[in-house]
Amino acid sequence: MLIYLRVLKESFNFAISALKNNRLRTFLSLLGVTIGIFSIIAVLAAVDSLKKDITGSLSALDNSTIIVMRFNFGPSDIPRWKREQFPDVTYEEYQYLKKSLPNLEAISFALGVPGGAALKYQDVTSAGVDIGAVTHEYYDIEAFELEEGRFFNEPEAVSGAGVVVLGHEVAKNLFGDSNGVGREIRIFGKRATVIGVMKKQGQSLFTGSRDGQAFVPANFARRVYGTTKGTVFPQIVLKPEDGVDNDEFVAMLEQQLRNMRGIKPGEINNFFVNQLQGFADFIDNITGQLNIIGLVISGFSLLVGGFGIANIMFVSVKERTNLIGIQKSLGAKNKFILSQFLFEAIILSVIGGMVGLFIVWLVSIVASQFTGDFEFVLSPLNILIGTAVSALIGLISGIIPAISASKLDPVEAIRTGM
Repeated sequence: MLIYLRVLKESFNFAISALKNNRLRTFLSLLGVTIGIFSIIAVLAAVDSLKKDITGSLSALDNSTIIVMRFNFGPSDIPRWKREQFPDVTYEEYQYLKKSLPNLEAISFALGVPGGAALKYQDVTSAGVDIGAVTHEYYDIEAFELEEGRFFNEPEAVSGAGVVVLGHEVAKNLFGDSNGVGREIRIFGKRATVIGVMKKQGQSLFTGSRDGQAFVPANFARRVYGTTKGTVFPQIVLKPEDGVDNDEFVAMLEQQLRNMRGIKPGEINNFFVNQLQGFADFIDNITGQLNIIGLVISGFSLLVGGFGIANIMFVSVKERTNLIGIQKSLGAKNKFILSQFLFEAIILSVIGGMVGLFIVWLVSIVASQFTGDFEFVLSPLNILIGTAVSALIGLISGIIPAISASKLDPVEAIRTGM
């Protein structure tokens, strides 16, 4: 064991010596490894950061959450012209499912109000606010965190009372740092009382932020917009009870809605049941494909780096032929010489890899500063992958030069070195 530690130490010294004595040659050789590792880890870090952002955005809703609407989250075999004829889900269907659907933990009716709205308090206006018009059960489906006040209750939701829950940024724009709960604002040109303010969430690159939203009772928005198709985008959001078989629940949901709409056996559904778990799987599939494409492209850079390491090792073997001959004449075994050059190749490659990782780290810090709340993450796993890959490249690149060095005849090596 001690002999290998000594070999490792000597190989490290030889590697450092090569860096010092042949700076330009070593720099050019290691540049390929540095660029290759930078490319691979940058791709992995970027995809991981995007996935983390998307997952964090979706984490407010449980993966078991189901959204029923006339649109589909993903691709569909149903022709577009036919999908465009699907009717919107209705408030009455929400009420029917709420009463008849078993194993239901929570269900909410929601309207997507297009274009946002302007909220006004005295002479201050917050324009372009994303409005979520929902029933009171939505609070039990999504993980809301309120900083002040409360969410609207069932009587307020059913009556369409003029109450509103504001996102953190909207409340700050309207009221500054003061408490907005209890104050009266105007939304859709109508009066509404602020009953709650959500905690600051931060910006999401993929799905936006709750900070710029406001929630009102669905029936409050229905009085303003009505139910004209294309004006609002109704949806029914459901959450099954824990432990319920998801496939059975979806089948029951589809059957109940088919019965209410009078869809005959053999006819296709004129609605879509979108599952967040399926959407999460879709995101995993996309990020997986991005990883593969990025790794293939980055692999070419790493291949060039491998050739650079192999080149510098062949040159190193040639320069130290005389020393190899002396070592073997003094009793050094082939595996000692082999290990010596392999360690050197690995150490040189890891140095290049560490430089690549350091550049990724710097880039991630700078990029995070320019993208607001979106954070680029260089995870410990990616650091481990980068180090392992660079060591592997050094091992593969150095194996042939190391074998050629270990098989040198001591007499010929000394003679050639002279």
